[in-house]
Amino acid sequence: MRWTQTYIPTLRDIPSEAELISHQLLLRGGYIRKLAAGVYIYLPLMQRVIDKFSQIVRNEMNRAGAIEITMPVLHPAEIWQMSGRYDTIGKEQMRLKDRHLHQMVLGATHEEVVTYLLKGELKSYRQLPLNLYQIQVKFRDEIRPRFGLMRGREFIMKDAYTFDADELSFEVAYQKMVEAYFRIFKKAGLETKKVESDTGTMGGKAAHEFMLVVETDGGEESLVFCDKCNYAANIEKAISREANPPQIDLELNEMEEVDTPGASSIEEVALFLNVNPKKLVKTLIYLANGKPVAALIRGDRELNPVKLKNHLGVIDIEIAPAATVEAITGCPVGFAGPIGLKNIPLIIDNEVKRLRNFITGANKSEKHLINVNIGRDFQENSVTDLINALANELCPYCDGKLIIKKGIEVGNTFMLGTKYSASMGATFLDSEGKEKPFIMGSYGIGITRTPQAAIEKYHDEKGIIWPKNIAPYSVELIPLNYEKEEHKKVAEQVYNALIENGIDTLLDDRLERAGVKFNDADLIGIPVRIVIGDKSLKQGKLEMKFRGSEEIKLIDIKDVVGEVSKLLEEVR
Repeated sequence: MRWTQTYIPTLRDIPSEAELISHQLLLRGGYIRKLAAGVYIYLPLMQRVIDKFSQIVRNEMNRAGAIEITMPVLHPAEIWQMSGRYDTIGKEQMRLKDRHLHQMVLGATHEEVVTYLLKGELKSYRQLPLNLYQIQVKFRDEIRPRFGLMRGREFIMKDAYTFDADELSFEVAYQKMVEAYFRIFKKAGLETKKVESDTGTMGGKAAHEFMLVVETDGGEESLVFCDKCNYAANIEKAISREANPPQIDLELNEMEEVDTPGASSIEEVALFLNVNPKKLVKTLIYLANGKPVAALIRGDRELNPVKLKNHLGVIDIEIAPAATVEAITGCPVGFAGPIGLKNIPLIIDNEVKRLRNFITGANKSEKHLINVNIGRDFQENSVTDLINALANELCPYCDGKLIIKKGIEVGNTFMLGTKYSASMGATFLDSEGKEKPFIMGSYGIGITRTPQAAIEKYHDEKGIIWPKNIAPYSVELIPLNYEKEEHKKVAEQVYNALIENGIDTLLDDRLERAGVKFNDADLIGIPVRIVIGDKSLKQGKLEMKFRGSEEIKLIDIKDVVGEVSKLLEEVR
């Protein structure tokens, strides 16, 4: 492709709307343009990236035995009501009514549709297993669209769905998809980690995310790894063991109310009472589906809202506003405690359950209670893990220590079990003639998200450094002066040779200064750059370099195809 015959509107200034470097580079490099909040137009360069990554995904899905179909984006609400998710999925689902006032939704995922498709179609175990997939646009009404293609309201995703007759067959299908995912991301030039994750509104018994570890602010999730075994989970799911737990008192001391003037935070109270924050217990008031609930965690810990949400089995959870806290406790924020709270569930973290003689708020302004004990002074409603794992704590499965890194989710897999098949009446007859619901799995890859994640991982101060297999072009050919007859002649000769040998090439045939061409080349990030200039031509040679390196190699014009092919084999 010739630069003058395509559309690459590069920008010099950093767009004010873009927070992440990857978002900035996609806009500056002429890859995308914003139409509305969370909605983007994919320009020619981005379309080529999408097509290349999609083909990698297709090849590996087909290799894994999946069959491609296309399902509608527009769904009747009835099928979501059949599964029960219509009332639980939340406000992110885009909804509308047609001219006949029928309630419809725009699909963010297709579990209901594919289950409805096969309900009554697959009648016997002999028709199983089955794996169907699609690559298609999705919609999600994000409350705060941000980060470009990372968290948009419209995006492209590959979603696949497996149907099996029994757990053993499902385990085989699930492992096939996991292996296919690793191959996909490796071919895209990305080393990913599989981590345990929360099932969320998808449901099922377990889930995993495929995460790209990054060192930038673009890492949207915290990932927890063991430094000795294979344990890995995102922060929403991670569990740990405390390396140095506090000593537990043997005797129960008498509870006492004490004054704590001007001390409302954990740090202030601990300093005032001259105790370790581990002796304090925070009483946090949340609204779960609009109803108040109290969560108790140790003073030095951070509550994990997803764990609390899952334990309660609710759709929405949020920290209660100050006015609500004051109405429930009868005191200002900072002095809440469990004793005396009425008509509000008390959810206790595992660590709090083990404490004795701890300190809580007294539900009175500038007062706390010391020597509080569960059972004697108040009763909990339930006990569970409510806290975030921390770096350097112990692995839950070995004596290794935990490491926390930032990552971007590029794929996910869900063990759905019979959640959708049972609720929607999708059954088959087994070998004994008994009717059973399908055992299902769901598998997603972000087709538009993954390339931006790759940029967040691979870039420098000049621009993008594309992995070769998802780059829009493999080679950028830059004649320094296209108006000069010799430059143009060699450029056309080399361009045609590369194209004829199946190497997709972008020829910068603009009548621009060399500096402009070099800056744009660095910005858009094509893996191999070949420069045609007077100095090298005098020797019958061209300058060749890899985008991620400063090393320039002089190559003979007649050897250009072989040299480019060799370099492309060597780089990521």
